Amino acid sequence: MGKVLIACEESQVITIALRKKGIEAYSCDLLDCSGGHPEWHIKGDAVVEAYSGKYSAMIAHPPCTFLAVTGNKWYYHPEDKHLPVEQRRPHPKFPNRKEQRKDAIDFFMKLYNAPIEKIAIENPVSIMSTVFRKPDQYVHPYYFGDPHSKKTGLWLKNFPLLEPTNMVEPKFYIYKDGRRDPIWHVETMKLPPKERSIARSRTFKGLANAIAEQWF
Repeated sequence: MGKVLIACEESQVITIALRKKGIEAYSCDLLDCSGGHPEWHIKGDAVVEAYSGKYSAMIAHPPCTFLAVTGNKWYYHPEDKHLPVEQRRPHPKFPNRKEQRKDAIDFFMKLYNAPIEKIAIENPVSIMSTVFRKPDQYVHPYYFGDPHSKKTGLWLKNFPLLEPTNMVEPKFYIYKDGRRDPIWHVETMKLPPKERSIARSRTFKGLANAIAEQWF
């Protein structure tokens, strides 16, 4: 196995899991790493690094802010719900969402089409299922020993499907009105907005270990 790129990963969770197996893995992100191993981190554009010709495998986490279907409510004017989509105005607070989504789709596809033999792209339920194709599989952290629900799609190229390793019961916070929210998601609400988005994108260790064991 040659070098492995973990694109858009500041946490280094997967990078560390692979390094423990003796795999020469490198995280890459526009942010400094928080995993404690700057010697394994490349601060820069993940697409540029993916096209460098250095890697035999890549696991990528393109930002989901403008791809996730949960953000659809911010694309159109709240007063235009009764209108066909093509007639709706942009959301007054987020007038550039359409262009931002287009750029996010382009970034995702550049990573998927990188000249690397083995590629896995991770994202939550997103617009990519319709503009590109459905993911090869969905997984949750509770498949791998972490008691959390977080539906995650995997678009795979020359990687096998991941097999659950330790199915556990996910934990939820139950609101007074009966709504429930994954505990991990509730915990991130206590963080400042910038830290919140970083925390929500972090890979759970059980999934990272499963990737290390089953793919490498």
